[in-house]
Amino acid sequence: MDPISLASIAIAGMFVLILLYVPIGVAMAIVGIVGVGFFSGVKPALTAIAAETVTAISSLDLAVIPLFLLMGNFASAAGISTDMYNLANGLLGRFRGGLAMATVGGCGLFGAICGSSFATTATFGRAALPEMLKRGYAPTLATGCIAGGGTLGSLVPPSIILVIYAIMAEQSIIELFVAAIIPAVVTILLYFIAISIYVRIKTSAGPSGERTNARQLLKIALKSWGAIFLLLAIAGGIYGGVFTVTEAAALGAILSFLFALLRRKLTPQLFWEALTDTATTTAMIYTIIIGASIFNYFIVLSHMPDVITKGILGSGWPTFLVFIVLLFVYIVLGSIFDTLAAMVITLPFVLPLIVDMGYSPVWWGIVNVVVIEIGMITPPIGINVFVLQGVSRDYPLSTIYKGIVPFLCADIVRLAALVIFPVLSLWLLTLFR
Repeated sequence: MDPISLASIAIAGMFVLILLYVPIGVAMAIVGIVGVGFFSGVKPALTAIAAETVTAISSLDLAVIPLFLLMGNFASAAGISTDMYNLANGLLGRFRGGLAMATVGGCGLFGAICGSSFATTATFGRAALPEMLKRGYAPTLATGCIAGGGTLGSLVPPSIILVIYAIMAEQSIIELFVAAIIPAVVTILLYFIAISIYVRIKTSAGPSGERTNARQLLKIALKSWGAIFLLLAIAGGIYGGVFTVTEAAALGAILSFLFALLRRKLTPQLFWEALTDTATTTAMIYTIIIGASIFNYFIVLSHMPDVITKGILGSGWPTFLVFIVLLFVYIVLGSIFDTLAAMVITLPFVLPLIVDMGYSPVWWGIVNVVVIEIGMITPPIGINVFVLQGVSRDYPLSTIYKGIVPFLCADIVRLAALVIFPVLSLWLLTLFR
């Protein structure tokens, strides 16, 4: 059997294993080991397991993952997410639909701390949803802005997904973070516009709140000093060149731990839950990364990426058509898998094609994350929708799906802008370098 046919059968087998509820990392590892065994023999296949495991565990770049996760868990325990939400509400709550805008803004700020879409969606599903409903917001808008805003957790730096992409694509983590800043800001602004249009069409969906005077706003800002200090310390340190991303993650974990401790909110139970949640999520991510590395090794041996790249480039397809097909595939994958799984499964095939077409892998990393996150709120699945429904069982999935329509429209505009104008992702890099 020729290598391409063998690789195709192996990939089909991997998806069968996933459908049988085998964990994605394990499924990729099994297929990779069997494939390498066919090409190189049993001993190299077993050696690949040890080599990729040691490489992942000893990687200083990957060490940021448990540190950022720990920072997010301690920050949640300290009530920093609530502080951020209150600050955003003080600035925007007086406008029609302002509480929904504050929720999106709070998701963006909290995403800069936790780096996870799931965590951001779940946290604001508990913190913001009851507040919006209590103030007369329509359940569709209230749930929709949380599901949409939750996707910012994977885009706003420092993002765990961008860290993993940078490592797998052999790109600079800091450059990926810098490239994500403008797209993240554009996303928040487009969501604000979507909310403004929605509440003008359906005026009862998002009533305006009470105006916050200067004294009240100052009081809220002072209460939120911990969150502001944490963000400035991490962002300022990374982009100012004071310390590395790994050192920034360590500092963030320490500071968020101290905030939770000083506020007397870090009970023994919450401390243990933060550690166990961090350990569980880290183990899951490392399993996926190790499995993906073994799978990628097998795919490289099969020369399938080269064949696919040459086939597409030799077909005469216009570049825009290739992108449309890729984006459609990623939206479908994003609606089925989580961001990490959708990315690591496809990266060995797609990245060589992007590079051979002459495009920046840094730009593609941003587009890749954005389009998969769109899939995460796209019907009929949309994993973020299920996460939100899990913490707000009073509202059916149909209500959330209706609520995300304005944000999906904003996402389509955002995606088109990033594809047509790569400068949105790359301009800051010219200043940073």
